[in-house]
Amino acid sequence: MPPSVTAVSHRKRTLRVGVVGVGHLGARHAQIYASMPGVQLTTVCDVDASRSEKLAKELHCQAATDVRALIGSVDAVSVAVPSSLHGPLGQFLLSHGIHLLIEKPIATTLAQADALIRAAARRKLILQIGHVERFNTAIHAAIDRLTHPRFIEVHRLSPYPFRPSTSSGRAGVPSTVEARGTDVSVVLDVMIHDLDLILAMVPSSLRRVQAIGVAVLSQSEDIANARLEFASGCVANLTASRISDESLRRFRVFQEDTYLSIDSKAQTVEMAKKSGGTIHRVHLPVNQRPPLQDELAVFVHSVTAKQAPVVSGADGRAALALALRIERTMRRTRKSG
Repeated sequence: MPPSVTAVSHRKRTLRVGVVGVGHLGARHAQIYASMPGVQLTTVCDVDASRSEKLAKELHCQAATDVRALIGSVDAVSVAVPSSLHGPLGQFLLSHGIHLLIEKPIATTLAQADALIRAAARRKLILQIGHVERFNTAIHAAIDRLTHPRFIEVHRLSPYPFRPSTSSGRAGVPSTVEARGTDVSVVLDVMIHDLDLILAMVPSSLRRVQAIGVAVLSQSEDIANARLEFASGCVANLTASRISDESLRRFRVFQEDTYLSIDSKAQTVEMAKKSGGTIHRVHLPVNQRPPLQDELAVFVHSVTAKQAPVVSGADGRAALALALRIERTMRRTRKSG
């Protein structure tokens, strides 16, 4: 289990942090950092000056519209910009010796992901990827009960977000924009959360991928389904949508004699277990906490203690590789249909 936010309070030096991209998610990063003991939120950066200035005033820090303003004033940065900017913006910040937490996905190509991983390793910098469900206490409660998953069924549904625009900042440095993932497919935007979890839960090689997706409101797929077959015999079936009327994050795992139903949004876990010919249903105890709060606490701890992050660049690359494989498969399926 990751350390809680209070675990970062016993440090000798204040860690200076910044946030690049302060839409809904980036603003939450900034608010959490501002509340952490031993952490100084120095700068929030966004191409929308009114947004960064408003948040900076609220959190008593500096506002910027150019990422170059962070150089020399931060030790670590959260990057919460559109996915297509993760690679170039991450490279820019790493080249200036800044530790990074990059929101998922790590990048949009494996070449960009590899470049980020190499740059961080070369400069001995922390590179953590924002797969926030790894810090969900309901997920942890369920994982403690897993022995040999045989079938996993996942539904991650959400309403359609507004469409972002993209632009470039000065000196070739990407600017940030308001975004919720529609610059990439629903697989990279939404499903990748669960792909990362499944790779962590099923330590087995992947044998087969089937997938289908449909672009409804975006230029890329807004709803997708994937079936993953592992060498261990485990099968995972995932559905991700960003055009749903409802918001649902349900993760179901079946194994011999046990069924686990995880609601990662409500942070609850129901377990049905066969014992002595009788099925017993119980709600597992879950110490409910905001996952993002724990995620940022772990990032800060990794930077200050110089320890490997819980979700490394390699983990982010593995989830990206699988997501891209699913994208290729569903697009081949559509062309052959």
